[in-house]
Amino acid sequence: MESSEFSNNRSIAVVGVVGAGVMGLGVSQALLETGHQVVLIENSHSTLKQAKNRLHQQLRMSMMMGRINRNTDLDSLLGQVVTDGQLSALEPVDFVIENVTEQWAVKAQIYPAIDKICRHNCVFAANTSAIPITRIASLTQRPGQIIGIHFMNPVALKHTVEVINGYHTSDRTLAITATLLRQLGKDSIVVKDGPGFVSNRISHLFMNEAIWVVQDKLAKAKDVDEIFIQCYNHKIGPLATADLIGLDTVLNTLEVLYENALDSKFRPAPLLRQMVTAGLLGQKSGQGFYQY
Repeated sequence: MESSEFSNNRSIAVVGVVGAGVMGLGVSQALLETGHQVVLIENSHSTLKQAKNRLHQQLRMSMMMGRINRNTDLDSLLGQVVTDGQLSALEPVDFVIENVTEQWAVKAQIYPAIDKICRHNCVFAANTSAIPITRIASLTQRPGQIIGIHFMNPVALKHTVEVINGYHTSDRTLAITATLLRQLGKDSIVVKDGPGFVSNRISHLFMNEAIWVVQDKLAKAKDVDEIFIQCYNHKIGPLATADLIGLDTVLNTLEVLYENALDSKFRPAPLLRQMVTAGLLGQKSGQGFYQY
C-alpha cells in the first residue's frame, strides 16, 4: 500500500479507520466501494479476526443490491484493506476516521498516540455521537486538523452526514473533509460544536423519552413506534432506532450528553440501564425492545 503526500487539491487515497465495530466496518465498506485503500485498526483480536469476513458479507450484499458492479472481484476489493492491531500502522494514511466506543477514557488514549504517529498534514475525523470536537482536539498538537464526521448507520445507505466544526477547525480541514465526502458520494450538513451536535442532541431525547414512556407503562414499544411511523410519517420509530444503534451505544451517548451539558433532560431512563446490564442491546444481541 503506497503512501502519498496529500493536499486538498487532489483525491484522498489511503484512509485509516480506527475501530472495527459496526460503524468502523460501515465506514470501511463505504471507502472500499468508492476505490479507497483502508488501514483498519482494532485492538480486539477477535473483532479484528472477523473484520474481513464481515466486510466480505457486507460487500456481497452491496453487490446483490446493485450498489457495486456484479462482476467485482470481492477478494481483490478486500485486498485494498489492511487490518492491524497497532496504531503505528496509520503512519502512511492521508486521513483518519476514528470510530471507537463513545467513552472519553478510550478516546483520550487514542488521539495523543495517533498525533505522534501520523504525518503532520493528516486530518483526524471523529465519528462521535456526542463528545465535543473541541475537547477531542485538545488532546492533540494539531487542533486545526480535527473535525467531526457523524456518519449514520448503516453508513453505506445513508447519503448525508453531519459534519462538525470544532473551535479550532481550519478552513483547509473542512475543504479536505468535503473532498473525501464527495469521493464517498455523500452530501454533508455542517454544524457548530456542542454536546450531541444537532442530530443526537435531538434524536436521543426522542429515544430516551420513548423508553420512559414504556417504563411508565403508558404504551407498549410497538405502539410507541407506530405513533411515530403512522402519525408523523417517520420511516422508523424511536425504539426500533435505538435497537438498530445499540442500546449500549444509546446509553453511552446519553451519559456523554448529561455529563457535558449538565442538563437533567438527558438523564437516561432506568429501564435503559437495566436492559443494557441484562445484555439486551438490540439488533446486535438479538433482543432489545424487539426480537431479532
